[in-house]
Amino acid sequence: MDGVLVDSEEIICEAAIQMFAEHNLVVQPSDFLEYVGSGENRYLGGVAEKYGFAFDLERDKARAYAIYDQKVVGRLKPLPGVIDFIALCKRKGIKIAVATSADEVKMHINLREMGIPASTFDATVSGSEVINKKPDPEIFCLAAAKLGLLTSECLVVEDAINGVKAANAAGCSCLALTTSFPPELLTEAQWITTNLSAVPQEIISQL
Repeated sequence: MDGVLVDSEEIICEAAIQMFAEHNLVVQPSDFLEYVGSGENRYLGGVAEKYGFAFDLERDKARAYAIYDQKVVGRLKPLPGVIDFIALCKRKGIKIAVATSADEVKMHINLREMGIPASTFDATVSGSEVINKKPDPEIFCLAAAKLGLLTSECLVVEDAINGVKAANAAGCSCLALTTSFPPELLTEAQWITTNLSAVPQEIISQL
């Protein structure tokens, strides 16, 4: 979802910084980079560990999401190509799923703000449903199971290094988008492009 359907990284980072500031802890946007794509438990918890902050997972994550819900209003739009790519898959009868490391609450906030209802997808999987987060393949294995497909039949579209690793570990093909990381850090993906408006023709022809 994040970095593929929508770019919310800046806003969740703002929310996280504000949450920590409410506890008199000053953190920097760069502190969060290595945790992008790994879910909010690790995104927040990893930074808390770095600073020796006594992190209360449920309390602090709930507060970060509450701040995020306020900050995000009117600021989220689907990334280039998203609407057309979803429509293409629908026309071709291709099953699609959202598989996000974010918790269910954030998934629904983002879909709401994008104007893309969850019912658009044949399945959704949030970080709330898996034990092991990316780069573990659990989330993509669960998404494939919900779609009634083998992982080898699935294409994962990812923007994060951890996500590409998870896709490969699951046995899926992977298209990496350079919305969050430069292409030289995404070379484990089978294909790399800028966004869903520039999906390689090789993939389109296989749909």
